[in-house]
Amino acid sequence: MTKRCEGKLALVTGAAQGLGRAHAIRLAQEGARVLATDINGEGAAETAEIVNSEQGEGTAFAIAHDVTDPAAWDAAIEAAHEQLGGLNVLVNNAGIGVGGNIETCTFEDWQRCFDININSIFHGCQKALPLMREHAPGSIINISSIAGLIASDTMPAYNSSKAAVWMLSKSIALHCAKNNMQIRCNSVHPTFVDTPILDGTAKNHNLEKDVLMEKLARQIPLKFVGEPNDIANAVVYLASDESRFMTGAEIKLDGGISAM
Repeated sequence: MTKRCEGKLALVTGAAQGLGRAHAIRLAQEGARVLATDINGEGAAETAEIVNSEQGEGTAFAIAHDVTDPAAWDAAIEAAHEQLGGLNVLVNNAGIGVGGNIETCTFEDWQRCFDININSIFHGCQKALPLMREHAPGSIINISSIAGLIASDTMPAYNSSKAAVWMLSKSIALHCAKNNMQIRCNSVHPTFVDTPILDGTAKNHNLEKDVLMEKLARQIPLKFVGEPNDIANAVVYLASDESRFMTGAEIKLDGGISAM
């Protein structure tokens, strides 16, 4: 590895599995020290163990973290201060999907989707910026979705919450630039990625995993479903100083779907 993120201090939410775990591992491979957080504290600890087994003890730490709770964000930022020695990369990765069209989606599911997918980013950025300013230059990386740019009739809550992530990222970017914080903010918009979420999707639709993967691949111009590192590599770029002139932007990792 080229250590593109040498000296970076990163907090990654939703890091117990899937994309969050991949982000934490790739950032550490490129030289960052990482705090892995997740409401599943045991899973976050497993991620930290994987990182430390590869990169050496003291590279990664973990805490249980409910991203919908402002007080839990206070604790997470304090943990970054104590365990990492600061913070200059924030990866807001935690998120959920909620089904149901506008007639069948319950308001409770709608609220839960917004609490986890967008309200958590509001809390996280607001709580993290004071510490990040002390350790600038910095980068906020918000994981949205191609579903935040392209709508579906079956995902109003998910579409709306991920679209909000996209626009909030731009507002944060402009605020930081206007105030000369040397902190950038961008959003990442993946399409289907082979994570444990797809295992649940296959089960919910009474499909074998390989059948689901084939169905999803047919919707993608490149004809294959992404791997976690396809997204994590973009996170590495945004965390590194290579992207120092990019802020308020969105990276689409959708195999060409948005080009159609």
